[in-house]
Amino acid sequence: MLDATCPNCGAAIHFRSADLPARVCGYCRSLVMRNGDQIEVIGQVAEVPEDVSPLQIGTRGSDGGIGFELIGRVRWRWSDGGWNEWLALFDDGSSAWLGEAMGRYMLLRVVEHGATRTDAVKRLRERQKIVLGTTATIDGIEYRVTDIKDVTCVASEGELPFGAMVGLKIVSVDLMAADGHCASLQKEDGEVSVYAGRYVSLAELRATHLRAFDGWPMPQYAA
Repeated sequence: MLDATCPNCGAAIHFRSADLPARVCGYCRSLVMRNGDQIEVIGQVAEVPEDVSPLQIGTRGSDGGIGFELIGRVRWRWSDGGWNEWLALFDDGSSAWLGEAMGRYMLLRVVEHGATRTDAVKRLRERQKIVLGTTATIDGIEYRVTDIKDVTCVASEGELPFGAMVGLKIVSVDLMAADGHCASLQKEDGEVSVYAGRYVSLAELRATHLRAFDGWPMPQYAA
């Protein structure tokens, strides 16, 4: 952990992982980036819009017997709606994204080996057309493309692996497999990132420290 102060307002800020160089100051909303022990403000970010998500920074859970805590969030929007991507920092130092859209959750980890050679990734990188139903094999699992959309970052908070500035635009491609596995391709400029995982439930993750709000009874597993 690196303890520091926000260069803009002087508030205390903390970086819990060397792999997470971006931090949104919780007081002045400055986006702070670090390089080693050096930190600088690269801009301001908007406050995440109010929604009815039961998740929040500090929500804990576990997957595969390893605990995690949600430490960051990016809010994406496209022409027909939006969704949250929560960054989960696991107790073993690894991280994953917990995607949240329309009451469904996807736990995804970055895939770095082999997946970048799939045809869908190549076509996305080279700005070639990808049609719905296109197949892609990632880590031995065959997926089909179910959605393709241009999306924009509208807000972010907490600790993140990249600077999620308001207005950041990416192309997002959703993929699904027949057995409940899911994947995502995300292109920013010419770079394509590949994520793969599965659909999960908050009960399966044994989520605790959920956000309470009117009209939603706190589930027993969260007690």
